[in-house]
Amino acid sequence: MKQYAIIVAGGSGQRMGIQLPKQFLPLAGKPVLMHTIEAFHRADVDTEIILVLPASQREYWRKLCKEYKFPIRVTMVAGGNTRFMSVKHGLDAVLMDFESYDKNSHTGGSNVLIAIHDGVRPLVEPKLIRDVFEAARQHKVAYPAVQVVDTLRKVDLDGSAKDVDRSQFKLVQTPQVFLAPVILEAYDYACDSPLYTDDISVVANKMGRRPCIVEGSKENIKITTPDDLELAEAILMVRKSRERVRDEAKKAKTTECKS
Repeated sequence: MKQYAIIVAGGSGQRMGIQLPKQFLPLAGKPVLMHTIEAFHRADVDTEIILVLPASQREYWRKLCKEYKFPIRVTMVAGGNTRFMSVKHGLDAVLMDFESYDKNSHTGGSNVLIAIHDGVRPLVEPKLIRDVFEAARQHKVAYPAVQVVDTLRKVDLDGSAKDVDRSQFKLVQTPQVFLAPVILEAYDYACDSPLYTDDISVVANKMGRRPCIVEGSKENIKITTPDDLELAEAILMVRKSRERVRDEAKKAKTTECKS
């Protein structure tokens, strides 16, 4: 099946307390957004990547790609005023790339999968990306989520509070992957709303079946604050340490076999 990944990167540095948009902040030697794109490229080099950026940031991204000699090809699309509109622009770019979908009857494109991912989730691992794509291939809609482990308490406007059964709640992540006709019809049908905080919520009103939930990763964090950036740096350091240990173990095993 043909695969697309729409990476939405329209954030600002407001909650970071800086002017530089958070997707461009340095993380382990290169911008956050480059880590995100690399993860999808490692998951499947044939996945078409569509990068949705505010028009005002596109030239800066080109400058960064030249500076860091970033080799991965992406299709850039101008973002909208909201996340909903930015995703819609990304979906329009997908439609321009294949012609088998009929917008009037919402048919065609049954051999196309579309992932939508937050540009500031740079630690998503290729295996998780492949797992969600595979789940969507079987169930039409899939997304990763992790179980809530902290105590949850609902606090009303008057200050009264009550405990909530945390076993009934999950923390939803991206990438969220859809069979093309499902997500395209949902976005044609829906209007922009603050209630749509992700793409599963847009699709929910049109779905006739439950989406498949894939076990997510606690490392698949969304970078919104300085603490998140520090945590991401620490996670990458641990990953590099694990890789060194695995490489050394492989070398030792190879040497042992030769002897």
